[in-house]
Amino acid sequence: MTENNKPPIAILGAGLTGMSAAHHLGGDARDYVVYERLGHVGGHAITLEERGYRFDRTGHLLHLRDPDIKKWVGKMFGEGHLLHIHRRSLVFSHGRYTRYPYQANTFGLPPEVAFECLKGYLEARAKQWDKAPENFEEFCLQHFGEGFSKHFMIPYNARLWGVHPREITAEWCSRFVPMPKLDDVLAGAVGLNDRELGYNAAFLYPPTGIQELPDAMAKDIAGIELNRAPSKIDWKNKRLHFADGSAHDYRALITTAPLKAFCEQLVDAPDAVRDAANKLRCNRLWYLDVATHKPVQKDLHWAYVPEEKYPFYRIGCYSNFSAKLAPEGGSCFYVELADRSEPDMSTLRPRVARDMVEMGLITSVDDVSFMSPRKIEYAYVVFDHEYFSALAVIKPFLEANNIISHGRYGAWNYSSMEDALIYGREAAGRAREMLR
Repeated sequence: MTENNKPPIAILGAGLTGMSAAHHLGGDARDYVVYERLGHVGGHAITLEERGYRFDRTGHLLHLRDPDIKKWVGKMFGEGHLLHIHRRSLVFSHGRYTRYPYQANTFGLPPEVAFECLKGYLEARAKQWDKAPENFEEFCLQHFGEGFSKHFMIPYNARLWGVHPREITAEWCSRFVPMPKLDDVLAGAVGLNDRELGYNAAFLYPPTGIQELPDAMAKDIAGIELNRAPSKIDWKNKRLHFADGSAHDYRALITTAPLKAFCEQLVDAPDAVRDAANKLRCNRLWYLDVATHKPVQKDLHWAYVPEEKYPFYRIGCYSNFSAKLAPEGGSCFYVELADRSEPDMSTLRPRVARDMVEMGLITSVDDVSFMSPRKIEYAYVVFDHEYFSALAVIKPFLEANNIISHGRYGAWNYSSMEDALIYGREAAGRAREMLR
């Protein structure tokens, strides 16, 4: 125990990474305490209920590959509780649906578009490139060719990230961008692809929404304090200060708070660290929760929308994950908006409703019961050309002072829900090392 009778390990944030860290530390509240500034656990992995409909914070799906994580999650829920779902994702462009990923499924596109994509792909494969790609735009052109880049990769990713792909490095994408083989591209051009490609081809999902996961995790964690977060962190003396005048002396600190805010606001860090943190970029996301009193008309989980004429770049149907998320006869959707500014619902609502009719998701704009705008302040970390050099300054400073900053926003990365659980396990191991 520390001098002020507090546990030796402090954890900031009761999202998936913070609670996973607590779980993997084992023991009880004498070993750690989790401070959560909000009144609930889960971070972004929560489910909101409105007028009988249930909405996650956009799509939160479990893709489990790690054997120990898979065993842990299975034990939390018990046999048969989680829904095992095979992905049904499509791309909507040129007024029609094609299978995802776009670069391996040109079958169904207008012939001139499919030809342009295939021609560009084959030319890119045959070309002797004189240098490795320096940004994501060059990565797309080298790996997929001009047609795929023009019709999907560049416009879709510009809308997703909120910046042009030339501002993004190529290093982030090796795992998350499907890289089909030549046979996949050719088979997809004639409708012969017999499998789903990509890391998220199948997933698990709790029947009443993703909130079930953090709620299940919290049951086994004794030391969670909600509505409580430090107002200042004294890294030199390893002390958390709270607004009520109390303090917590720690020996190891695990933080899942957004790295930029942590370094700029909570920690009186050296100038070099603050300057590096100032270079980190992250985009907010505005999205809509949409409820209808009619059944969804398309059997899909989500659709990617690359064309700028639509205000959203992705639209998903929660009630196609689980029928328990909407009242009988109704449906619920999430609509991720390309514009990062606060939406004007008086003009956006009818536009989105019309687009949903055009996409065949609903039969009439009158099917919509309500649309609720939501904001995620920290949504997509931008992997720009300052990214790696900034982290190279920040991370050694934190590690040298027994601060483990981990998780999607604590480590400042792009990652899945399973990654968040793995990050917590890693943070717990590093915290134990610091106590030795």
